[in-house]
Amino acid sequence: MNCDKREMEDVMSTALPPLVEPAAELTKEEVARYSRHLIIPDVGMDGQKRLKNAKVLVIGAGGLGSPALLYLAAAGVGTLGVIDFDVVDESNLQRQVIHGQSDIDKPKAVSAKESVAEVNPYVDVVLHQEQLTNENALDVFRDYDLILDGTDNFATRYLVNDAAVILGKPYVWGSIFRFEGQVSVFWEDAPNGRGLNYRDLYPEPPPPGMVPSCAEGGVLGVLCASIGSIMVTEAVKLITGIGEPLLGRLISYDALEMRYREVKIRKDPETPKITELIDYESFCGVVSDDAQQAASGSTITPAELKAKFDGGENFELIDVREPHEYEIVNIKGAKLIPKDRILSGEALAELPQDKPVVLHCKSGQRSAEALAALHKAGFSSATHLGGGVLAWAKQIDTSLPTY
Repeated sequence: MNCDKREMEDVMSTALPPLVEPAAELTKEEVARYSRHLIIPDVGMDGQKRLKNAKVLVIGAGGLGSPALLYLAAAGVGTLGVIDFDVVDESNLQRQVIHGQSDIDKPKAVSAKESVAEVNPYVDVVLHQEQLTNENALDVFRDYDLILDGTDNFATRYLVNDAAVILGKPYVWGSIFRFEGQVSVFWEDAPNGRGLNYRDLYPEPPPPGMVPSCAEGGVLGVLCASIGSIMVTEAVKLITGIGEPLLGRLISYDALEMRYREVKIRKDPETPKITELIDYESFCGVVSDDAQQAASGSTITPAELKAKFDGGENFELIDVREPHEYEIVNIKGAKLIPKDRILSGEALAELPQDKPVVLHCKSGQRSAEALAALHKAGFSSATHLGGGVLAWAKQIDTSLPTY
């Protein structure tokens, strides 16, 4: 292998000692269960005992949390924490393989615990059926050796990062969108002196609305398994102290082209020291200030929209989602004009001047952004539907599918 001095130093400097001490022993049943690990010299009895003694917190029992929890359990991680406040929805089953048809409407954390028990009854599962917030993050993280973060929004990602930095915890981060995924390891206090955190990769969040979530843009179901398995691989390596972890490296995976790409991450000297948790919703700007201002006083409820229909009011309902979303489900009578065409000004001539305009999207964020653009363009009476088509389907027309 050809390797210059700098490359060799990088490889050596990323080596890390085992994260946890080994458990006292493995039972006869555990030896039989983990025999394929035990005969790997790099893992062996010592490595398996470390896995048994490890405490790993998985944030979210969703797309990435599902395969991660299953494989962490199968690997013999002794204690698994699951933090999730959501319930299982039918649209989850395309990718969240830890849940099944009979789990619909069941808390995801409970469903995950039951599935883990089927995979490995020797694993202790600790449930945190709550939303991760500034108030509980440090308390929840404190009892775990390692965090796995597969959340799908920037506010939570920065919260996870900052809480991990404050507590000196390592964590494995993964993200997915459509056909692409990314994985890396962050550990500010890494004992090899090469510590990094998420802010070294992304110092600032993207502008509001710039990066759609999986709920808006979709994700190939099996991509969750590809990225989730890499995350678990990194967790096992960190716990047992084997191999070269992804600390200081980002792996990007393109499923369509079946290509992996590696990007080196260096410590950003401009990254401010993290000493406290902040307001992450405000920091990430879930919606822009303009959108918040436009929506204030110009948001109607599903019941109010229904009253407009029932009363025969003369108004134009505009759906600002994408064409493929409109094909999945739409509110009868809505005209499709995607948000970007409104923001660019291209579609303004298609909007009526002689009657009120009501905008809607999937959940209300995109329509709020479009509403701000309309108000600036002179459509001062324009409003938008709070909660979007999801709220309409839940509260008014329950025959409509959700997605």
